[in-house]
Amino acid sequence: MDRHQWIGMTLIAVMLITYTHFFAPELPPQPVTTPAQQGPVAPHAEEAPSQAARLPVAPTAHGTFAPAKQGTAKDIVLENEVIQVTLTSQGGSIKQVVLKNYQDHQGQPLVLLDEASSHMGFQCSVHGQQLNTSALSFETSATNQSVAGTGTAQATFSLALEKGQYIEQTFTLPSQSYTLAHTWKIAGLGTTLAQGPMQFVWHDRIKRTEKDLQACRNKTTINYYLANDKFGHLKERSEKQQEKLLQSPIQWVGIKQRFFTAGIIAQTAFAGGHIATLPTPQSTTTVQEAKVSLTLPSTDPTQDQNGQFTFYFGPNDYATLNKVTKGFTKNISLGWPIVRWINRFLILPVFTFLEQHISNYGLIIILLVLLIKCLLLPLSYKSYVAMAKMRVLKPAIDAIKEKHGTDMQKIQLEQMSLYREMGVNPLSGCIPILLQMPILLAMFNFFPNAIALRQQAFLWASDLSTYDAIFHLPFTIPAYGSHVSLFTLLMTASTILYTWSSNQLMTAQEGPMKIMTYVMPLTFMFILNSFPAGLSFYYCISNLVTFAQQSLIKRVVDEEKIKTKLEANKQKKKPGRFANLAAALKIERENKRENKRKAKH
Repeated sequence: MDRHQWIGMTLIAVMLITYTHFFAPELPPQPVTTPAQQGPVAPHAEEAPSQAARLPVAPTAHGTFAPAKQGTAKDIVLENEVIQVTLTSQGGSIKQVVLKNYQDHQGQPLVLLDEASSHMGFQCSVHGQQLNTSALSFETSATNQSVAGTGTAQATFSLALEKGQYIEQTFTLPSQSYTLAHTWKIAGLGTTLAQGPMQFVWHDRIKRTEKDLQACRNKTTINYYLANDKFGHLKERSEKQQEKLLQSPIQWVGIKQRFFTAGIIAQTAFAGGHIATLPTPQSTTTVQEAKVSLTLPSTDPTQDQNGQFTFYFGPNDYATLNKVTKGFTKNISLGWPIVRWINRFLILPVFTFLEQHISNYGLIIILLVLLIKCLLLPLSYKSYVAMAKMRVLKPAIDAIKEKHGTDMQKIQLEQMSLYREMGVNPLSGCIPILLQMPILLAMFNFFPNAIALRQQAFLWASDLSTYDAIFHLPFTIPAYGSHVSLFTLLMTASTILYTWSSNQLMTAQEGPMKIMTYVMPLTFMFILNSFPAGLSFYYCISNLVTFAQQSLIKRVVDEEKIKTKLEANKQKKKPGRFANLAAALKIERENKRENKRKAKH
């Protein structure tokens, strides 16, 4: 591997390490105080939430709402082909959500949220105390419903108070959809509820659904989308509380996990809100705590209030999210803009096409590698030709180095002159490698977020969306972990094989640079050990295909013809692309000589 190609590979390595470890830096929490932060909320069955995470529910309902504190809870189940939602008359709210086509890491039906983990309701100030509708008992005549085809399932919960005063909430579940419409109306209570802004509050102790708990925590956050089309989110990787006060109108908020999202979309944008996440490092069943407080648009207190939300409880599948609302696909992290475009318009369409015709995801990954390698073949060919040119020039370059010893300025000047005479661009071997880097980074975003690989087995890997541990260590190795992933080892071995092959074809390297070409694969072995097996398998196959591709190109490229062409360029005295650089170096060298001469005198 010549010096310029080594520069290209080093840049790729630096960017990958930076991307995987520092792309989501920690930010200090921004403490703010909102009305939604006062008072306690019913704790989780396993652990009580921290004080900062609690949402308020009135300990005692007064006045008009006193009778609503009593009643027997009644559950109503609405379900379609993909989701089962359990509603409760206690608060007229969502009690449990089950995604019917998915299982958790223990093979049980995937419960996205339940009564113990999630609490939500409308909140306002009544007689100086905070009141949450989750503490009130509603009535309903609805029954369990299962919907298919083009129908809808519906349940209405009502709370009648004094004459002409009532609260009504209606939930509508369409067929074949992960969305649940929530229509509400508050009548005759304008004066009573005019003591402060009304909010919709939601506290969710996010349930664990995946085998790799730490990977889930690294991908869990709260996303939001403002009415002015601005997207934002709290930091994913943090051991501290993250929170933010949103003072602009909000279109939607999503409590986003690695593979699933629970979100709320407003028909009329929320006036503002407050969001927060808190780590739960001691829990093995909870990923994080999420706290959402959304302020409803202000209205005339003498008028009835009404509105509609749409809840989304479902997978982070691009095609599914794209149908929900504007900007909702941003709940899938596909990387920086150029990387996101590659994933959106190249990787996702190809992968979706392949999985429509092939059920084995290991085979899909192999075909994906082959297709991308075919696409990049012109760049690979150009890179190899550039290497061949540098091999042809190596004797002349070695002679220049031997002639000038340690005088690097003279060596560079004569090298530039040689490149100019031969019509060679010394960076031509580096540029094709750098042009492939966006696809390399795209894979770092695609595989960790590809829900299609979730719980898909291939060879010894039981789940391509997480690491394939062949055995666990009785200790933890820093930056590596406490397990050994076989696909990562195979990826490392294939990278070393490819590096060795490249070193045989390229100009010889000596000293630390040659050693570093073999250190880099070991570095990636540490980085990728806890990454999805599908990603390591992709890189392993990619290295093997590149090795075969390189051998094939070697048979096609005739170095004697390249040598003849370069000699012809020399005879024509072709100026090349580095004439200006060589002239600049020459002028600089002459100026230094002149300055030294003047200094002596």
